[in-house]
Amino acid sequence: MNPLAGAFQGDAVHQAVSVLLLAMSVASWSVILWKLWLLRGAMAGTQRSIAAFWQAAGVDEAAALLPAFDRHHLVSPMVQACQAQAKAAGGPAHLGAQGQVDAGFTRVIRGALSQSIRTLQSGQVLLASVGAIAPFVGLLGTVWGIYHALGTISSAGQLSIAQVAGPVGEALIMTAAGLAVAIPAVLGYNVLGRLIGRIEADLEGFAHDLLALMTGPAPGAPR
Repeated sequence: MNPLAGAFQGDAVHQAVSVLLLAMSVASWSVILWKLWLLRGAMAGTQRSIAAFWQAAGVDEAAALLPAFDRHHLVSPMVQACQAQAKAAGGPAHLGAQGQVDAGFTRVIRGALSQSIRTLQSGQVLLASVGAIAPFVGLLGTVWGIYHALGTISSAGQLSIAQVAGPVGEALIMTAAGLAVAIPAVLGYNVLGRLIGRIEADLEGFAHDLLALMTGPAPGAPR
């Protein structure tokens, strides 16, 4: 039995709370399922992309190969940004120019990394919001339902326990419905957050190594 079904028999406020909880539940489950699919592919794709990069003969070859491995565009933007920066910078003629080039690589890698992290974290705010707000929305429905039920009871004549328990019980269901919406959102936020943290660690490590490759004095660096 749907715990929200009985709520649609209440007044406009009770029905609005029920619709809001239903919308929050659908939104949170949609984000959870989508993020699980996204992160599963992103984790494998990131590892394959990093391995393919270090096996390539150069940055240009790696930039051409990565789109086949990096379907979620988490690693390749950093490589492409460095490729474009290297072509724009050319070969520095003095130490002052060297510092400017190093700062340019740092800037473009940081920007590409930030964009990749934003992609991974998309939807997390919604899950956190649903997990924090849904119990209070359900509690609001319960309070309003009990108030409405008591008003109806006080205007009636002789009442039995069954007549009182029905409306009050229906109102209390809203609290359970709020928890039923919030708990999956909180669990999803925590589980997905751990997966995102693992991918972010791989991306940050690769960004550090890529910056060292592009700015370091090692022979054969693409400068």
